[in-house]
Amino acid sequence: MASAALALVTANSLLADTYFAALKTYLGPLSLLHWINDALMAVFFLLVGLEIKREMLDGQLRTWSDRILPGLAALGGMLAPALVYAAVNWSSPETLRGWAIPAATDIAFALGVLALLGPRVPVSLKVFLTALAIIDDLGAVLIIALFYTADLSLPMLGGATVTFAVLYGLNRAGVARLWPYLLFGVALWFFVLKSGVHATVAGVLLAMTIPLRLSIGKPDDPTSPLHKLEHAIHPWSAYLILPVFGFANAGVALAGFEPRMLLDPVTLGVALGLLVGKQVGVFGFVLAAVKLGLAQRPARANWGQVYGVSLLCGVGFTMSLFIGLLAFANTPALEAEVKIGVLAGSIACMIAGALVLWFATPRIVRSWH
Repeated sequence: MASAALALVTANSLLADTYFAALKTYLGPLSLLHWINDALMAVFFLLVGLEIKREMLDGQLRTWSDRILPGLAALGGMLAPALVYAAVNWSSPETLRGWAIPAATDIAFALGVLALLGPRVPVSLKVFLTALAIIDDLGAVLIIALFYTADLSLPMLGGATVTFAVLYGLNRAGVARLWPYLLFGVALWFFVLKSGVHATVAGVLLAMTIPLRLSIGKPDDPTSPLHKLEHAIHPWSAYLILPVFGFANAGVALAGFEPRMLLDPVTLGVALGLLVGKQVGVFGFVLAAVKLGLAQRPARANWGQVYGVSLLCGVGFTMSLFIGLLAFANTPALEAEVKIGVLAGSIACMIAGALVLWFATPRIVRSWH
C-alpha cells in the first residue's frame, strides 16, 4: 500500500513526466513496464503456483473435505463480482471486457489485516482465508490464460509445449536439483511470452513440474525441492516484486479528476464488484454450503466473523490491477479508471472488514496467575 501511495504521489508531482517516461523506456526487447509485468510478475506467479501445488498435495487443501468450503467460497467470490461489474457495464462492449477485474482476492493484504487483529480472529478463519485465496489465485490464472491472450503463435506454442514436456520428464526421472528446472523455465517463459498467452502463465506451468517430497505436518521440509524454491523466492516476491509492481502500476495522474468520475462504468463496476460482489458471493456461498450440510463453518468462528472475512476478500489490489492492465492494454483512460476503482474498493473492504471483525469477535478474557 505504501508503494501504491508513493506511485500516486509521484504521478501527481513534478516527477510525473520522468515517472511515466521511465516506465516506457525500452531495455532490450521490452519496456521497463513490460519487464516488470511480464518477467518479474512471472516469478510472482511461480510462487503462486508453488503454493497451490503444496496446498493441494501436502497442505490445507489435501482432501476434498478440506477443499469444499473454501472452494465454494472462492467460486462465489469470483462469480458475484463479475456479475456486478457486467451489470454496470452491460451496455458497453468495450468496457465489458474487464468483467474479471474484481474477481481476484489479494491474499497478502487480506491476511495482513487479520494479522493486525491478532488473537481476536480464530486460527480456523486464517486457514479458511488462505485456502480460499489460493483457489481464487488458481481461478485468476485460468481466467488470464483463457480470456486475456493475444493472437496465438502456433510455432511458439509448440516450443512451449516441448519445453514443458522436458520439465515434466525431469520430474518423472526424479531430478531433484533445481537448476535444470530453472534453466528450462526461462526457455518456457520466452516461448509463452512470444506465443500470445500471457507470460506469467509460464510461472505457474513451471511450478507444476517442481518436485514435492510429501511431508505432511512438515510445511517447511528443507529436503523438498519445492519447499527450497518457495522459501528462496518468497522474500524477493514480498519485498521487491510486489512493491515494484505496485509502484509501476498504481500511479494515475489526477489532474482534471472530478468526483463524478467515480461513477464512470469501469470505476464503479470495479469498486462495487469488490465491495458488494465479493461479500455477497463469498458469504452467500458459505452460508448456503453450511445450511445445506455440504460443509461446516470454520471452527470457533461466528457468522459475524465469517462475514468480516468475506469483506476482506474484496481487497483485490495486486491481481485486480494486473487483470485490469491486461483487459485494457493501450487504453490509458480505462486503465486509470481501473486503478481508481481497485484502490477505492480495496481500501473500503479493508476498513469495513477490519471493523466488522473487531466488533464481531467476543471480548477475550485473559486470566493472570
